[in-house]
Amino acid sequence: MRTGRGMTASDETDEGALLRRVCGGDRLAFQTLYRAYFSRLARFLDRMTRNVPLVEEIINDTMLVVWQKANTFDGSCKLSTWIFAIAYRQALKALRGLDVPLEPQEDQPGEAGAEPEHALAARQLQRGVSRALDRLPMEQRLVVSLTYYHGMAYQEIAETMGCPVNTVKTRMFHARQKLKDMLSDHMEEMQ
Repeated sequence: MRTGRGMTASDETDEGALLRRVCGGDRLAFQTLYRAYFSRLARFLDRMTRNVPLVEEIINDTMLVVWQKANTFDGSCKLSTWIFAIAYRQALKALRGLDVPLEPQEDQPGEAGAEPEHALAARQLQRGVSRALDRLPMEQRLVVSLTYYHGMAYQEIAETMGCPVNTVKTRMFHARQKLKDMLSDHMEEMQ
Protein backbone atom coordinates (compact mmCIF):
# COMPACT_ATOMS: atom_id res chain seq x y z
CA MET A 1 0.00 0.00 0.00
CA ARG A 2 1.43 3.40 -1.00
CA THR A 3 1.07 6.62 0.95
CA GLY A 4 0.95 10.14 -0.49
CA ARG A 5 4.75 10.57 -0.50
CA GLY A 6 5.52 7.33 -2.30
CA MET A 7 6.36 5.48 0.92
CA THR A 8 4.87 2.09 1.49
CA ALA A 9 3.04 1.09 4.66
CA SER A 10 6.00 -1.19 5.45
CA ASP A 11 8.36 1.82 5.17
CA GLU A 12 6.33 3.57 7.85
CA THR A 13 6.36 0.40 9.96
CA ASP A 14 10.14 0.18 9.50
CA GLU A 15 10.47 3.78 10.68
CA GLY A 16 8.35 2.92 13.70
CA ALA A 17 10.64 -0.03 14.43
CA LEU A 18 13.66 2.25 14.07
CA LEU A 19 12.16 4.73 16.51
CA ARG A 20 11.47 1.96 19.04
CA ARG A 21 15.13 0.94 18.74
CA VAL A 22 16.15 4.59 19.17
CA CYS A 23 14.11 4.64 22.40
CA GLY A 24 16.34 1.81 23.58
CA GLY A 25 19.48 3.83 22.82
CA ASP A 26 20.36 2.09 19.53
CA ARG A 27 22.76 4.52 17.82
CA LEU A 28 22.76 2.57 14.54
CA ALA A 29 18.97 2.86 14.32
CA PHE A 30 19.28 6.58 15.02
CA GLN A 31 21.87 6.98 12.23
CA THR A 32 19.53 5.17 9.84
CA LEU A 33 16.61 7.42 10.82
CA TYR A 34 18.84 10.50 10.51
CA ARG A 35 19.93 9.54 6.98
CA ALA A 36 16.33 8.77 6.01
CA TYR A 37 15.16 12.25 7.02
CA PHE A 38 18.16 14.44 6.25
CA SER A 39 17.36 15.29 2.61
CA ARG A 40 13.61 15.66 3.24
CA LEU A 41 14.20 18.02 6.15
CA ALA A 42 16.87 19.91 4.19
CA ARG A 43 14.43 20.64 1.33
CA PHE A 44 11.73 21.74 3.76
CA LEU A 45 14.04 23.92 5.87
CA ASP A 46 15.74 25.46 2.85
CA ARG A 47 12.39 26.88 1.76
CA MET A 48 11.89 28.23 5.27
CA THR A 49 15.33 29.68 6.00
CA ARG A 50 17.19 30.00 2.66
CA ASN A 51 20.43 29.51 4.60
CA VAL A 52 22.36 26.24 4.06
CA PRO A 53 24.54 26.37 7.22
CA LEU A 54 21.46 27.18 9.30
CA VAL A 55 19.54 24.30 7.67
CA GLU A 56 22.22 21.84 8.73
CA GLU A 57 22.24 23.23 12.26
CA ILE A 58 18.44 22.98 12.50
CA ILE A 59 18.48 19.40 11.21
CA ASN A 60 21.05 18.48 13.85
CA ASP A 61 19.00 20.21 16.56
CA THR A 62 15.85 18.48 15.31
CA MET A 63 17.40 15.05 15.30
CA LEU A 64 18.89 15.65 18.75
CA VAL A 65 15.34 16.26 20.00
CA VAL A 66 14.22 13.08 18.22
CA TRP A 67 17.03 11.16 19.97
CA GLN A 68 16.23 12.67 23.37
CA LYS A 69 12.43 12.53 23.10
CA ALA A 70 11.87 9.37 21.03
CA ASN A 71 9.99 7.80 23.92
CA THR A 72 7.44 10.65 23.88
CA PHE A 73 6.18 9.83 20.37
CA ASP A 74 2.67 8.53 21.01
CA GLY A 75 1.67 7.45 17.51
CA SER A 76 -1.23 9.93 17.31
CA CYS A 77 0.22 11.15 13.99
CA LYS A 78 2.69 9.85 11.43
CA LEU A 79 6.29 9.75 12.54
CA SER A 80 7.20 12.07 9.66
CA THR A 81 4.64 14.63 10.86
CA TRP A 82 6.13 14.50 14.36
CA ILE A 83 9.67 14.98 13.04
CA PHE A 84 8.66 17.79 10.66
CA ALA A 85 6.83 19.53 13.51
CA ILE A 86 9.99 19.41 15.61
CA ALA A 87 11.98 20.79 12.66
CA TYR A 88 9.43 23.57 12.15
CA ARG A 89 9.65 24.64 15.80
CA GLN A 90 13.46 24.44 15.77
CA ALA A 91 13.56 26.57 12.62
CA LEU A 92 11.28 29.21 14.10
CA LYS A 93 13.53 29.35 17.17
CA ALA A 94 16.66 29.64 15.00
CA LEU A 95 15.11 32.35 12.81
CA ARG A 96 14.14 34.41 15.87
CA GLY A 97 17.79 34.38 16.96
CA LEU A 98 19.11 35.28 13.51
CA ASP A 99 20.21 38.87 13.04
CA VAL A 100 21.45 38.72 9.45
CA PRO A 101 19.31 38.96 6.31
CA LEU A 102 18.48 35.67 4.63
CA GLU A 103 20.05 35.12 1.21
CA PRO A 104 18.31 33.06 -1.48
CA GLN A 105 20.15 29.88 -2.48
CA GLU A 106 21.85 29.62 -5.87
CA ASP A 107 19.80 28.02 -8.64
CA GLN A 108 20.63 24.46 -9.63
CA PRO A 109 21.66 23.57 -13.20
CA GLY A 110 19.19 21.98 -15.61
CA GLU A 111 18.91 18.25 -16.16
CA ALA A 112 21.80 16.54 -17.90
CA GLY A 113 21.08 15.36 -21.42
CA ALA A 114 18.30 17.86 -22.11
CA GLU A 115 18.28 19.90 -25.30
CA PRO A 116 19.98 23.27 -24.64
CA GLU A 117 16.88 25.36 -25.38
CA HIS A 118 14.68 23.07 -23.27
CA ALA A 119 17.24 23.09 -20.46
CA LEU A 120 17.37 26.89 -20.58
CA ALA A 121 13.58 27.17 -20.53
CA ALA A 122 13.39 24.70 -17.65
CA ARG A 123 16.02 26.65 -15.67
CA GLN A 124 14.21 29.92 -16.35
CA LEU A 125 10.90 28.44 -15.22
CA GLN A 126 12.56 26.90 -12.15
CA ARG A 127 14.09 30.28 -11.26
CA GLY A 128 10.74 31.97 -11.78
CA VAL A 129 8.92 29.49 -9.56
CA SER A 130 11.68 29.67 -6.95
CA ARG A 131 11.59 33.49 -6.93
CA ALA A 132 7.81 33.48 -6.71
CA LEU A 133 7.87 31.02 -3.80
CA ASP A 134 10.54 33.09 -2.04
CA ARG A 135 8.32 36.18 -2.31
CA LEU A 136 5.44 34.49 -0.49
CA PRO A 137 5.03 35.09 3.23
CA MET A 138 6.78 32.29 5.16
CA GLU A 139 3.57 30.57 6.31
CA GLN A 140 2.22 30.41 2.75
CA ARG A 141 5.59 29.29 1.37
CA LEU A 142 5.75 26.46 3.90
CA VAL A 143 2.23 25.25 3.14
CA VAL A 144 3.08 25.07 -0.57
CA SER A 145 6.40 23.36 0.14
CA LEU A 146 4.91 20.77 2.50
CA THR A 147 2.08 20.04 0.07
CA TYR A 148 3.91 19.86 -3.24
CA TYR A 149 7.47 18.95 -2.29
CA HIS A 150 6.78 16.68 0.69
CA GLY A 151 3.38 15.24 -0.21
CA MET A 152 1.74 16.13 3.09
CA ALA A 153 -2.02 16.37 3.46
CA TYR A 154 -3.57 19.48 4.99
CA GLN A 155 -4.18 17.67 8.28
CA GLU A 156 -0.50 16.72 8.52
CA ILE A 157 0.54 20.29 7.71
CA ALA A 158 -1.81 21.61 10.40
CA GLU A 159 -0.24 19.23 12.93
CA THR A 160 3.27 20.19 11.80
CA MET A 161 2.62 23.94 11.97
CA GLY A 162 0.38 23.80 15.03
CA CYS A 163 -2.61 25.51 13.43
CA PRO A 164 -6.15 24.55 12.36
CA VAL A 165 -6.71 22.81 9.01
CA ASN A 166 -8.82 25.75 7.82
CA THR A 167 -5.82 28.03 8.38
CA VAL A 168 -3.73 25.75 6.16
CA LYS A 169 -6.45 25.85 3.48
CA THR A 170 -6.63 29.64 3.67
CA ARG A 171 -2.86 29.98 3.41
CA MET A 172 -2.83 27.66 0.39
CA PHE A 173 -5.65 29.59 -1.29
CA HIS A 174 -3.81 32.90 -0.89
CA ALA A 175 -0.47 31.34 -1.91
CA ARG A 176 -1.96 29.94 -5.11
CA GLN A 177 -3.51 33.30 -6.00
CA LYS A 178 -0.21 35.11 -5.44
CA LEU A 179 1.78 32.47 -7.32
CA LYS A 180 -0.65 32.62 -10.23
CA ASP A 181 -0.20 36.40 -10.49
CA MET A 182 3.59 36.30 -10.07
CA LEU A 183 4.07 33.42 -12.51
CA SER A 184 1.85 34.99 -15.15
CA ASP A 185 4.06 38.10 -14.90
CA HIS A 186 7.14 35.85 -15.21
CA MET A 187 5.74 34.10 -18.29
CA GLU A 188 5.05 37.47 -19.93
CA GLU A 189 8.66 38.54 -19.23
CA MET A 190 9.98 35.36 -20.91
CA GLN A 191 8.07 36.04 -24.14
